[in-house]
Amino acid sequence: MARQLRFNGTGSGGTGCPSVHEDTESGEVIVHGPPLTDPTDIAQLRHLSEGEVAVVVPRELLVDWTPKNATRQARIIDLDEFEGLFRTFSHSAWRLETRRRYASDEATDTYRQFVETGRVEWDENDPYCELIRSQTAQGKRVGRVRIVDQPPTTGQLYLLNNAKRNSRLGEDIRNLWRADADRLQLPAEDLWLFDSRLAARLRFDDGDHLVDVELITEPAEIVRYSVIRDAAWHHAVPHEDLAAKLSSG
Repeated sequence: MARQLRFNGTGSGGTGCPSVHEDTESGEVIVHGPPLTDPTDIAQLRHLSEGEVAVVVPRELLVDWTPKNATRQARIIDLDEFEGLFRTFSHSAWRLETRRRYASDEATDTYRQFVETGRVEWDENDPYCELIRSQTAQGKRVGRVRIVDQPPTTGQLYLLNNAKRNSRLGEDIRNLWRADADRLQLPAEDLWLFDSRLAARLRFDDGDHLVDVELITEPAEIVRYSVIRDAAWHHAVPHEDLAAKLSSG
């Protein structure tokens, strides 16, 4: 079975070499870079077995991008603490939504309305709306990139309709085709990134129910999520553009 490798980062500005990847299942780290070729240098290496290749990497690459603690325990927070993050962030909250469906959406009256009529009467005065409206009114930025399949699933079309409401709260919502997300090697993770300093990774069961939220503050992980945000944001299109394209197609 092929490894599930995650790109952690590179010490190079342009070439992407040397770089660090991590096996998301085993935790093993893969480093690649220019080979050590001078016979005199190679002769000084201990325990270099047949078939092994020595590579040369800057010290900063290992300091910045390799896991710092292999036994780091996930810090799981409850939904009340998760909600509190939306009250306490200072300047930005950004979401990556990657799933094809969310069970919590399908349990709502608005989802039933959408399936039956294609329209939704949104309540713009529920607690979430009031909270986000109050935050964006202070100049804080709230944004999302939603990954969309071709053709979109019912759940993704429902969220595209929902984007009209959330944009009126001050959210900036954009969409990215899944094929483009795969080309960019974006992860399948669902997460919120707050103030570019902490992330809340949403964890789901096989039935697409939200199980818990993992709070992440490890600097290397936050930098990785920030890179993901920048790539997704650059290539995503405003939700109005996607809606217009689907309507015309």
